[in-house]
Amino acid sequence: MKDMNTIPGGVCAPRGFTASGIHCGIRKNSSKPDLALLVSEAPAAAAAVYTTNLVKGAPLLVTKAHLQNGTARALICNSGNANTCNADGIVIAEAMCRLVEQHTGVAAQDVIVASTGVIGVPLPLAPIETSMEALIAGLCEDGKNAARAIMTTDTYAKECAVEITLSGGVKCRLGAMAKGSGMIHPNMATMLAFVTTDAAISHELLRDLLKSVTDDTFNMVTVDGDTSTNDMCCVLANGLAGNETISDKNADYLAFEAALHHVLADLSKKLAGDGEGATKLIACTVSGAKTKDDARRLAKSVAGSSLLKCAVFGADANWGRVLCAMGYAGADVDVTKISVRFSSEAGEILVCENGAGVPFSEQEAARVLAAKEIGILIGCGDGAATATAWGCDLTYDYVKINGDYRT
Repeated sequence: MKDMNTIPGGVCAPRGFTASGIHCGIRKNSSKPDLALLVSEAPAAAAAVYTTNLVKGAPLLVTKAHLQNGTARALICNSGNANTCNADGIVIAEAMCRLVEQHTGVAAQDVIVASTGVIGVPLPLAPIETSMEALIAGLCEDGKNAARAIMTTDTYAKECAVEITLSGGVKCRLGAMAKGSGMIHPNMATMLAFVTTDAAISHELLRDLLKSVTDDTFNMVTVDGDTSTNDMCCVLANGLAGNETISDKNADYLAFEAALHHVLADLSKKLAGDGEGATKLIACTVSGAKTKDDARRLAKSVAGSSLLKCAVFGADANWGRVLCAMGYAGADVDVTKISVRFSSEAGEILVCENGAGVPFSEQEAARVLAAKEIGILIGCGDGAATATAWGCDLTYDYVKINGDYRT
């Protein structure tokens, strides 16, 4: 899109947003921030999508209630503790919102609350309560500390921001931060993602757009097949760019949709590539499928195959595992028409055509699969639908990380 440019920053790139991140004491390691705050200087249209896991963290339930009116002004999020499966979970989540009200003046009902970390351990309120003044003092137009504070096993903070031009030459910005490294197989959105924009857009369009864009981005990420209890993606639009409110599917809507897709796709790739213990990003693109649903099912099944992920780790061109994963994806596909190519910056190699193997150089294939970003290109020959899913290789370190996650 010619009128969209990537710009520095994350959630504070749009006008009117400030953020802060500090260590309050939830996590034992004092070098890791564990409490984040995001505030909009103006009320914002707000929407969210949540995990489909029947076991849901208390913060999701509180946030869902707060967003029933379609508006919000602030977000508070802690890491190190999921506040899930706790008898007092709702009480603690609501108390966190009231603390934001006491220290910022933003009504508790206009606060989004999120938590991430260990499940089934009570979340103490005291460290959060005693750290609120420091958290407020840290509010600034640089969201990097907030992006770090929401991390768990992530190895780096994930941010993205773009600027677009709407009708009348009005410049609008979208920014985001996300966390996620393990327990990633979303069926709604992602692990945790927070999107901001200074564009004015109706709550109804924002809600529907978020759902449709996450279906093609965050819902196409898989690291380990586990759908988290705390997955949530929220977006706040405060309208401070001054554009005419987007209230129907016009040219401005399409520009905003493209920008939101770009931001969430960028974060999706970063989340997949930073999977726990990962050394390689996998991008599986299916083309020629009968329907969009078939394409999505096939791409995600391949990207999520543990056997295929192990083969990618070992740079082994075991293409049979691709067809195997397609076979149990639950999609309508003619196996006799399938073609498979592996690709990377080192080149591209055809390994399967019309559902059967073709002669290829194992040495050349290994060279292609030794790169950091691996493409699995699948042709179905059945239609015109396409989809891409992102994943990562499965390494020894994944087991190591999750074997002592609580310690």
